[in-house]
Amino acid sequence: MGLEIESRPSELPYVERVWRSRSNEVGRMMSVAAAHWELVFWEHQGQVQAVVVGPEPRACPAPVPEDATFFGISFALGTSMPHIPISRLVGRNAEIPDVTRRSVWLKGSAWHPPDYDNAEAFVQRMVREGIVDCDPIVPAVLDGAAPDVSERTLQRRFVAATGLTQGAVRQIHRAREAAILIQEGERAQDVVHRLGYFDQPHLARSLTRYIGRTATALSRPDGTEPLSLLYKPSCSMPA
Repeated sequence: MGLEIESRPSELPYVERVWRSRSNEVGRMMSVAAAHWELVFWEHQGQVQAVVVGPEPRACPAPVPEDATFFGISFALGTSMPHIPISRLVGRNAEIPDVTRRSVWLKGSAWHPPDYDNAEAFVQRMVREGIVDCDPIVPAVLDGAAPDVSERTLQRRFVAATGLTQGAVRQIHRAREAAILIQEGERAQDVVHRLGYFDQPHLARSLTRYIGRTATALSRPDGTEPLSLLYKPSCSMPA
């Protein structure tokens, strides 16, 4: 019962993670906050659909079709589709029309839909065709570098490439890491000190906003409303 989720990191710099899942006797999940945008395919009752899922600045409940299969590519921070400004996707989705098991239309061309095993090859083609691009200033900042641009220019380019401020990305990443630690059995008080929260109320507010759960609820998972894919991002925002 619930969501059966499998995921893996990717070595391709444009991709953060690849995942797949199946719903079983569950009608709703808690979609946790995410700094990354995704390309998601799913099949339900023989019908295939695809959607571009934008960054989600806070947790929110989401319906789940019963007995459906899902596959998604989570793109690395700084990666975007120039023909769809990421600012239009924050907290929103963009449906991809006319999808079948054999074809998906992207920027006027028919492509064979990707799957869990060939996601990187699909993204590499997207890059070659100019459908996906990356602003190098974002991965540089995430690696702790100080690009030779003004702070104002840096902030503007970061938001233009990710849809979020550096502070928002940092808070989302920290909340996700806190949730994972609590699920693994670490005490909330220890998480506060480990991740630099002011106090336990500060941690509680962060978890409620970005994960949609309290520390107590995370330590006692509820199968009737499972969490969406929760993992520690491969990169951490510098403090």
